[in-house]
Amino acid sequence: MEYNTQKTQLHLPEYGRIIQQLVERCKELSSKEERNEMAMAIIDFMGQRNPQLRDEENYKHKLWDHLYILADHDLDVDSPYPFPTKEELEEKPKRMEYPKLQGDFKFYGKSILQLIEKAIELEQGDEKEALIEVIANNMKKSYNVYNKEHVTDDVIFRHLKELSENRLDLTGIDTLEKSKIYYTNNNNNRNNQNNNRNNNRNQNNQNNKRRHNNNNNNHNKNRK
Repeated sequence: MEYNTQKTQLHLPEYGRIIQQLVERCKELSSKEERNEMAMAIIDFMGQRNPQLRDEENYKHKLWDHLYILADHDLDVDSPYPFPTKEELEEKPKRMEYPKLQGDFKFYGKSILQLIEKAIELEQGDEKEALIEVIANNMKKSYNVYNKEHVTDDVIFRHLKELSENRLDLTGIDTLEKSKIYYTNNNNNRNNQNNNRNNNRNQNNQNNKRRHNNNNNNHNKNRK
Protein backbone atom coordinates (compact mmCIF):
# COMPACT_ATOMS: atom_id res chain seq x y z
CA MET A 1 0.00 0.00 0.00
CA GLU A 2 1.32 3.42 -0.99
CA TYR A 3 0.66 6.29 1.42
CA ASN A 4 0.05 9.86 0.28
CA THR A 5 3.22 10.93 2.08
CA GLN A 6 5.16 8.65 -0.26
CA LYS A 7 3.64 10.19 -3.40
CA THR A 8 4.75 13.34 -5.16
CA GLN A 9 3.76 16.55 -3.41
CA LEU A 10 0.60 18.27 -4.67
CA HIS A 11 1.32 21.82 -5.81
CA LEU A 12 -2.33 22.86 -5.36
CA PRO A 13 -4.04 20.34 -3.00
CA GLU A 14 -7.50 21.79 -3.62
CA TYR A 15 -7.52 20.26 -7.12
CA GLY A 16 -6.70 16.76 -5.91
CA ARG A 17 -4.29 14.10 -7.13
CA ILE A 18 -6.29 13.12 -10.23
CA ILE A 19 -5.82 16.52 -11.87
CA GLN A 20 -2.18 16.56 -10.77
CA GLN A 21 -1.65 13.21 -12.55
CA LEU A 22 -3.42 14.48 -15.68
CA VAL A 23 -1.08 17.47 -15.78
CA GLU A 24 1.94 15.19 -15.43
CA ARG A 25 0.60 13.05 -18.29
CA CYS A 26 0.09 16.18 -20.41
CA LYS A 27 3.74 17.14 -19.93
CA GLU A 28 4.85 13.74 -21.22
CA LEU A 29 3.03 14.02 -24.57
CA SER A 30 5.49 14.47 -27.42
CA SER A 31 3.24 16.49 -29.74
CA LYS A 32 2.45 20.10 -28.84
CA GLU A 33 -0.91 19.73 -30.59
CA GLU A 34 -1.78 16.86 -28.26
CA ARG A 35 -0.58 18.82 -25.25
CA ASN A 36 -2.73 21.80 -26.24
CA GLU A 37 -5.78 19.58 -26.65
CA MET A 38 -5.24 17.86 -23.32
CA ALA A 39 -4.53 21.17 -21.56
CA MET A 40 -7.90 22.53 -22.72
CA ALA A 41 -9.62 19.39 -21.43
CA ILE A 42 -7.85 19.72 -18.06
CA ILE A 43 -8.93 23.37 -17.81
CA ASP A 44 -12.58 22.36 -18.35
CA PHE A 45 -12.21 19.59 -15.76
CA MET A 46 -10.67 22.01 -13.25
CA GLY A 47 -13.61 24.38 -13.77
CA GLN A 48 -16.09 21.56 -13.14
CA ARG A 49 -14.28 20.46 -9.96
CA ASN A 50 -14.20 24.03 -8.65
CA PRO A 51 -17.40 25.76 -9.83
CA GLN A 52 -17.01 28.49 -7.18
CA LEU A 53 -14.21 29.98 -9.28
CA ARG A 54 -16.75 30.97 -11.92
CA ASP A 55 -18.06 33.68 -9.59
CA GLU A 56 -14.64 35.35 -9.60
CA GLU A 57 -13.47 37.87 -12.14
CA ASN A 58 -11.25 36.47 -14.93
CA TYR A 59 -11.70 32.93 -13.61
CA LYS A 60 -10.42 31.41 -16.91
CA HIS A 61 -7.17 33.31 -16.49
CA LYS A 62 -6.88 32.00 -12.96
CA LEU A 63 -7.43 28.40 -14.14
CA TRP A 64 -4.60 28.68 -16.68
CA ASP A 65 -2.32 30.13 -14.00
CA HIS A 66 -3.20 27.20 -11.72
CA LEU A 67 -2.53 24.74 -14.54
CA TYR A 68 0.97 26.15 -14.98
CA ILE A 69 1.58 25.99 -11.21
CA LEU A 70 0.41 22.35 -11.18
CA ALA A 71 2.96 21.67 -13.93
CA ASP A 72 5.68 23.20 -11.72
CA HIS A 73 6.16 25.99 -14.28
CA ASP A 74 7.26 23.47 -16.90
CA LEU A 75 4.54 23.07 -19.54
CA ASP A 76 4.95 23.79 -23.24
CA VAL A 77 1.42 24.64 -24.43
CA ASP A 78 -0.25 27.58 -26.15
CA SER A 79 -2.05 29.52 -23.43
CA PRO A 80 -4.42 32.46 -24.11
CA TYR A 81 -2.80 34.20 -21.13
CA PRO A 82 0.84 34.78 -20.17
CA PHE A 83 2.03 32.27 -17.57
CA PRO A 84 3.21 33.66 -14.21
CA THR A 85 6.84 33.22 -13.29
CA LYS A 86 8.06 31.74 -10.02
CA GLU A 87 9.56 35.10 -9.11
CA GLU A 88 6.17 36.82 -9.47
CA LEU A 89 4.45 34.23 -7.29
CA GLU A 90 7.15 34.26 -4.64
CA GLU A 91 7.29 38.06 -4.46
CA LYS A 92 6.20 39.25 -1.04
CA PRO A 93 3.32 41.72 -0.90
CA LYS A 94 4.08 45.30 -0.01
CA ARG A 95 3.90 46.16 3.65
CA MET A 96 0.58 47.76 4.54
CA GLU A 97 0.72 51.13 6.21
CA TYR A 98 -0.95 51.44 9.56
CA PRO A 99 -3.76 54.00 9.78
CA LYS A 100 -2.79 57.40 11.06
CA LEU A 101 -5.44 57.33 13.77
CA GLN A 102 -3.84 55.86 16.86
CA GLY A 103 -4.21 56.15 20.60
CA ASP A 104 -6.84 58.63 21.71
CA PHE A 105 -8.27 59.18 18.20
CA LYS A 106 -8.61 55.64 16.80
CA PHE A 107 -12.37 55.46 17.47
CA TYR A 108 -13.09 58.32 15.02
CA GLY A 109 -12.31 56.07 12.07
CA LYS A 110 -10.66 56.59 8.70
CA SER A 111 -13.75 58.22 7.17
CA ILE A 112 -13.40 61.17 9.53
CA LEU A 113 -9.82 61.74 8.31
CA GLN A 114 -11.03 61.64 4.71
CA LEU A 115 -13.77 64.20 5.47
CA ILE A 116 -11.25 66.43 7.24
CA GLU A 117 -8.97 66.36 4.19
CA LYS A 118 -11.97 67.20 1.97
CA ALA A 119 -12.95 70.11 4.21
CA ILE A 120 -9.39 71.46 4.14
CA GLU A 121 -9.42 71.46 0.32
CA LEU A 122 -12.65 73.49 0.11
CA GLU A 123 -12.51 77.25 -0.21
CA GLN A 124 -13.91 79.40 2.58
CA GLY A 125 -17.69 79.63 2.43
CA ASP A 126 -20.98 78.12 3.58
CA GLU A 127 -20.19 74.69 2.08
CA LYS A 128 -16.92 74.39 3.99
CA GLU A 129 -18.50 75.64 7.21
CA ALA A 130 -21.37 73.15 6.90
CA LEU A 131 -18.97 70.24 6.25
CA ILE A 132 -16.84 71.13 9.28
CA GLU A 133 -19.95 71.13 11.47
CA VAL A 134 -21.03 67.76 10.05
CA ILE A 135 -17.58 66.35 10.84
CA ALA A 136 -17.71 67.67 14.40
CA ASN A 137 -21.19 66.24 15.00
CA ASN A 138 -20.11 62.81 13.71
CA MET A 139 -16.98 62.95 15.84
CA LYS A 140 -19.13 63.59 18.89
CA LYS A 141 -21.38 60.62 18.07
CA SER A 142 -18.37 58.33 17.56
CA TYR A 143 -16.79 59.51 20.81
CA ASN A 144 -19.97 58.89 22.83
CA VAL A 145 -20.52 55.43 21.32
CA TYR A 146 -16.93 54.26 21.84
CA ASN A 147 -16.31 55.74 25.27
CA LYS A 148 -19.91 55.32 26.49
CA GLU A 149 -19.78 58.69 28.19
CA HIS A 150 -20.81 62.25 27.38
CA VAL A 151 -18.16 64.47 25.85
CA THR A 152 -18.16 68.26 25.94
CA ASP A 153 -18.03 70.17 22.66
CA ASP A 154 -14.75 71.88 23.53
CA VAL A 155 -13.06 68.45 23.58
CA ILE A 156 -14.39 67.73 20.07
CA PHE A 157 -13.20 71.14 18.87
CA ARG A 158 -9.74 70.47 20.28
CA HIS A 159 -9.56 67.02 18.65
CA LEU A 160 -10.74 68.41 15.31
CA LYS A 161 -8.10 71.12 15.45
CA GLU A 162 -5.39 68.57 16.26
CA LEU A 163 -6.46 66.07 13.58
CA SER A 164 -6.54 68.82 10.96
CA GLU A 165 -3.16 70.15 12.10
CA ASN A 166 -4.73 73.48 13.12
CA ARG A 167 -6.34 73.99 9.70
CA LEU A 168 -9.96 73.51 10.85
CA ASP A 169 -11.27 75.51 13.77
CA LEU A 170 -14.75 75.63 15.32
CA THR A 171 -13.95 77.84 18.26
CA GLY A 172 -16.18 80.49 16.68
CA ILE A 173 -19.31 78.74 18.02
CA ASP A 174 -20.03 77.98 21.67
CA THR A 175 -21.60 74.54 21.20
CA LEU A 176 -22.59 72.19 18.38
CA GLU A 177 -26.23 72.78 19.33
CA LYS A 178 -25.84 76.30 17.96
CA SER A 179 -24.31 75.13 14.67
CA LYS A 180 -26.33 75.57 11.50
CA ILE A 181 -26.52 71.82 10.87
CA TYR A 182 -27.87 70.99 14.32
CA TYR A 183 -30.29 73.92 14.35
CA THR A 184 -31.65 73.17 10.86
CA ASN A 185 -32.05 69.46 11.52
CA ASN A 186 -33.86 70.02 14.78
CA ASN A 187 -36.18 72.58 13.19
CA ASN A 188 -36.98 70.11 10.41
CA ASN A 189 -37.62 67.35 12.94
CA ARG A 190 -39.94 69.59 14.95
CA ASN A 191 -41.80 70.64 11.81
CA ASN A 192 -42.19 67.01 10.74
CA GLN A 193 -43.49 66.07 14.17
CA ASN A 194 -46.00 68.92 14.12
CA ASN A 195 -47.16 67.97 10.63
CA ASN A 196 -47.62 64.36 11.70
CA ARG A 197 -49.65 65.41 14.74
CA ASN A 198 -51.85 67.66 12.60
CA ASN A 199 -52.39 64.91 10.04
CA ASN A 200 -53.32 62.43 12.75
CA ARG A 201 -55.72 64.93 14.33
CA ASN A 202 -57.42 65.61 10.98
CA GLN A 203 -57.72 61.89 10.28
CA ASN A 204 -59.29 61.29 13.69
CA ASN A 205 -61.80 64.09 13.10
CA GLN A 206 -62.79 62.62 9.74
CA ASN A 207 -63.24 59.18 11.30
CA ASN A 208 -65.40 60.61 14.06
CA LYS A 209 -67.60 62.40 11.50
CA ARG A 210 -68.07 59.18 9.54
CA ARG A 211 -69.06 57.25 12.67
CA HIS A 212 -71.50 60.03 13.66
CA ASN A 213 -73.15 60.04 10.23
CA ASN A 214 -73.42 56.25 10.21
CA ASN A 215 -75.05 56.26 13.63
CA ASN A 216 -77.61 58.88 12.51
CA ASN A 217 -78.44 56.89 9.41
CA ASN A 218 -78.94 53.70 11.39
CA HIS A 219 -81.12 55.52 13.89
CA ASN A 220 -83.36 56.95 11.16
CA LYS A 221 -83.76 53.53 9.55
CA ASN A 222 -84.81 52.01 12.87
CA ARG A 223 -87.46 54.68 13.39
CA LYS A 224 -89.04 53.90 10.05
